[in-house]
Amino acid sequence: MLLAVDTSTQWTGLALYDGSQALAETCWITRSHHTVELAPAVDRLLKQGGYQPGEIECLGVALGPGSFTSLRIGLAFVKGMALSLHVPVVGVPTLDFLAAAQPVRDLPMAALLQAGRGRLALVWFRAHKGKWQPQGLPQITTAEALAEQIETPTLVVGELTAAERQVFGRKRRIALLTSPAESVRRPTFLAEMAWERWKAGKTDEVVGLSPIYLHVAEAIPS
Repeated sequence: MLLAVDTSTQWTGLALYDGSQALAETCWITRSHHTVELAPAVDRLLKQGGYQPGEIECLGVALGPGSFTSLRIGLAFVKGMALSLHVPVVGVPTLDFLAAAQPVRDLPMAALLQAGRGRLALVWFRAHKGKWQPQGLPQITTAEALAEQIETPTLVVGELTAAERQVFGRKRRIALLTSPAESVRRPTFLAEMAWERWKAGKTDEVVGLSPIYLHVAEAIPS
């Protein structure tokens, strides 16, 4: 059984997965309470399913980009569990599993999440061999800057405020927004991707695993 943990932003998620089915999943807005909420939430998830911590064989963790503090808390928690349970860890970039949940289309896709101070973390994706593949490294942008950049039909998915959705709504013929429900980061997709990498022998070194941070100094496209 694999436990997946996503603390990339205020939107937090946990999932249990065994390769055949999703065993449990929970998501919530933590409002900067990751430190006090994460461990009890994992305990509840296990108890609700009748599982014991010793049944966890692997841990999957979202690597970001996202909030500096929330990523640090989530990764420290997962590392602690991995060392105490003597199980491997698989890190997955956050926007990769957000993209994996979207139906594949022959259009570019902008995957987004909140990066603080009105900024958005962005990764571009294109469909290749039936899957979404990232095109380049994560970058910092804003809703206004990205909307100006979009000139051809483009899927836009991810964690957006009402105001940001309005910005993209002004270009609704080419900025094709997914619904809020479709834009939710589902930790089960993180679990599934981590499971596949684990079974392929692609685990990470626990102590050296680090999150993907986007620095404030990075330029915002004009």
